[in-house]
Amino acid sequence: MLKAVLRGLIAASLAVLPLTASSSAHAVETLPLAEAVAALPVDIESRDGYDRNAFRHWNTGVDPSDGCNTRAEVLLSEAVEPPTVEPGCRLTGGRWWSYYDQAWVTWASGLDIDHMVPLAESWDSGASAWSAQRREAYANDQGSAVSLVAVTARSNRSKADQDPAQWLPPASEVHCRYVAEWVATKLRWSLTADETEVVVLDEVATGCPDQTVTYEPVP
Repeated sequence: MLKAVLRGLIAASLAVLPLTASSSAHAVETLPLAEAVAALPVDIESRDGYDRNAFRHWNTGVDPSDGCNTRAEVLLSEAVEPPTVEPGCRLTGGRWWSYYDQAWVTWASGLDIDHMVPLAESWDSGASAWSAQRREAYANDQGSAVSLVAVTARSNRSKADQDPAQWLPPASEVHCRYVAEWVATKLRWSLTADETEVVVLDEVATGCPDQTVTYEPVP
């Protein structure tokens, strides 16, 4: 029930979230994974000038009146068993499933909110040319269910800023899902991929004939 309510708030708030959606938003696209990989623009990546502070993240979220920032809103949205929300948006109790490593987590502090495509990787792939407003929208993107994901701190820190050519979740059975969500995020934000990355994405896609990728491009 809590998930449905929060997703409803997200949908209702998209019209006012900067750059995450608008009346001119593109239609939702669904492609087989292999076709989605082929749709990625390929380019050389560069981390020149990268600064994590260029991405204002964990802002007031989709509902500034709820007292919860983006991190907390994602935790509330993804909870399998809802936590109790105490004053100051302190979360107690609750239960989450970290799909990267197939682990249950029963305390909010044991979770990180992973940017599916890390901030540094997005910089390498096109975000270096964005406005500060667009980078903030990207870093707090709740307009897509796959842009931000609650996972164990250990799995998120193992991933760090690596792309799928360098890191895939330790649970091999979720590689199809993970790569689909990675590609969906890059297509949503018109981010590029380098040649080595595309080779690995293609290899994974070959073993995922039934996997689809669904995304809504951000204008």
